[in-house]
Amino acid sequence: MKRQSVALVHDWLNQLGGAEDVLRALVEMFPAAPVYTSMYWQAGMPGAFRDWNIHTTWMDRLPGIHRRHQLYLLLYPLAFGGLDLSAHAVVLSNKSGFCHGVRTGDAVHICYCLTPTRYVWDFDAYAARESLPPIVKAALRPLVAILRRWDYAAAQRVGHFLAISRAIQQRIRRYYDRDSAIIPPPVDTRRFHTAPVRDDYYLIVSRLVPYRRIDLAVRAFNELGRPLVIAGNGRDRAALQAIAGPNVTFLGRVPDADLPDLLARCRAYVLPGEEDFGIAPLQAQAAGRPVIAFGAGGALDTVVEGETGAFFHEPSPEALATAVESFDPERIDSAACRQNALQFDVAVFKEKLAQFIKSVLERREEARRPGDEGQ
Repeated sequence: MKRQSVALVHDWLNQLGGAEDVLRALVEMFPAAPVYTSMYWQAGMPGAFRDWNIHTTWMDRLPGIHRRHQLYLLLYPLAFGGLDLSAHAVVLSNKSGFCHGVRTGDAVHICYCLTPTRYVWDFDAYAARESLPPIVKAALRPLVAILRRWDYAAAQRVGHFLAISRAIQQRIRRYYDRDSAIIPPPVDTRRFHTAPVRDDYYLIVSRLVPYRRIDLAVRAFNELGRPLVIAGNGRDRAALQAIAGPNVTFLGRVPDADLPDLLARCRAYVLPGEEDFGIAPLQAQAAGRPVIAFGAGGALDTVVEGETGAFFHEPSPEALATAVESFDPERIDSAACRQNALQFDVAVFKEKLAQFIKSVLERREEARRPGDEGQ
């Protein structure tokens, strides 16, 4: 069988997020590459995806999976473990779940790791965020232990790991005992622009789910009485609105076309929770606005304290409120914010990834060359 060049692997295609932004960039880099995924909800994804060469597993036919894919958690290792991509020369897996478990044979397998599978390796924190009853937690623990063993074994078969941030690099080392290089994910900085004037509001753009800690920001701004605008939807919206004062505005989902202006006119962007990387803070900086962030995770790689924003180091409303009060956004240079964001542009991501793949292939070819004889 003739070996094809590149295959792309993605966990699931039923929702849009940072993982799908990475996948878009990968498809742009390798437009002829097939995309292998567990399932694909065509009606719920952008029309442009229909032009891609998408291949699904048998999981795509399971009832209700397109809307409730979490119900089939235990089946993903079976689906990806049975997927043989050894006919390809290079396999690029874009992983936050189980897609790195594909069989690759002699192919070069590069895993772009968004995070080691969160609910496998940090189950207690996941269970607390999801408010799982004790009986459910107890029932899931042996299953999670099985998934953990599978996930670790799958990680040992990966040829090379790439991490999106230092925080993820550390987790890859801790959970998988593997080294990794860092290539930050792509940010489309071209969409964003600075504004000549700004309005008097702080901004959050986020899914409203527990681990994003939007509740912390709402309580902090209740205390401050300053205007906070929250763009995004999620299951926590009703609970957040119930505790929010009149100074907190919920916009719901904002159309992509409106986001650049919303970011460019805010006083500062607020990141209240720990992110693996965090695209929105860089979008804000691309629009010339500083970021007030919890000092952990990906923010440590993307925000320059004193130059493009400020950190608070305790996950409490009081610590965030103190950071907001002591931080003057007008003392931050918008041009410096934008210049920092440009380091994470889509073009930079593509260039770094292309160079990494080239270097891996060159090292493999060099290792395969027979040694000089008679020297």
